[in-house]
Amino acid sequence: MSSTTLPIAKAITAGLRDAMRADDRVMMMGEDIGVLGGVFRVTDGLHAEFGDLRVVDTPLAEAGIVGTAVGLAVRGYRPVVEIQFDGFVFPAYSQITTQLAKMHYRTQGRVRMPIVIRIPHGGGIGAVEHHSESPEALFAHTAGLRILAPGDSQDAYWMTRQAIETDDPVIMLEPKRRYWLKGDVDPDQRPELSPWQARVLRPGTDATLLAWGPSVPLAMESAEAAAEEGTDLEVIDARSLSPVDFPTIIESVQRTGRLVIVHEAPVLGGLGGEIAARVTEQCFYHLEAPVLRVGGYHAPYPPARMEHAYLPDLDRVLDAVDRALEH
Repeated sequence: MSSTTLPIAKAITAGLRDAMRADDRVMMMGEDIGVLGGVFRVTDGLHAEFGDLRVVDTPLAEAGIVGTAVGLAVRGYRPVVEIQFDGFVFPAYSQITTQLAKMHYRTQGRVRMPIVIRIPHGGGIGAVEHHSESPEALFAHTAGLRILAPGDSQDAYWMTRQAIETDDPVIMLEPKRRYWLKGDVDPDQRPELSPWQARVLRPGTDATLLAWGPSVPLAMESAEAAAEEGTDLEVIDARSLSPVDFPTIIESVQRTGRLVIVHEAPVLGGLGGEIAARVTEQCFYHLEAPVLRVGGYHAPYPPARMEHAYLPDLDRVLDAVDRALEH
């Protein structure tokens, strides 16, 4: 199969389909993922191909879904669980953090948990309450979980495949407002870059701009706008949020002397704060300015008509870049 152009959502579909064809231990569970194909139609067509024993429509019970997946993993299956919206994951939080994340460690390596939890992630879709959360910091704080955040179609396809092949539990944060952003996908060309590595999307010299998931296109847009004013920004897609690829980020910051981190989650207690602390520790004598963060506010996610004032945008990112350059 040659390279093709797919939206991020359909790249994930293709990744799921190819993983299920390659390994009959792979199965999927979630609310409305079967006949309906999921609320975002990411699993569309999979039930018809693989049947209701491998694409399982579940009750509205996230704790039960993840708990069942843990049992299936113990029996040798490789479950892929869909949480319908990011804000719906919290009933399953106990199962994820106290069972799934710790089973391998608790059994001294005898029991592995090859489970993927797919979570449509972030805001920007004009949805109601609990449909636009960014809870990555809560899971990144939990040892035993891996977290991936694809930002384009190629990563969406291959990260899906690689996450399913991983023997550790993986949370896939899918950028739902970018689901229909198209890009090239080559299912025959396995990437040389590990899914746990960051990628430099745009080389630059004046400052480093770090983003992930739904904020990656914003970071690229900001770099292009800054270039028109003569500012050369390096853009890094973090891709993996646990583990974080600090060597790639630190190497960049040591060259540029400045770092601006962009994410949709609230800045207070966000993953950007940990990255800023690590970079400050290891790049202190290279920094020309404090590490700055652009993100959500310390408030519940607002009603749809107000989310434009909550989410990072071009003006807020460029303002942070200007403040970094003023030092």
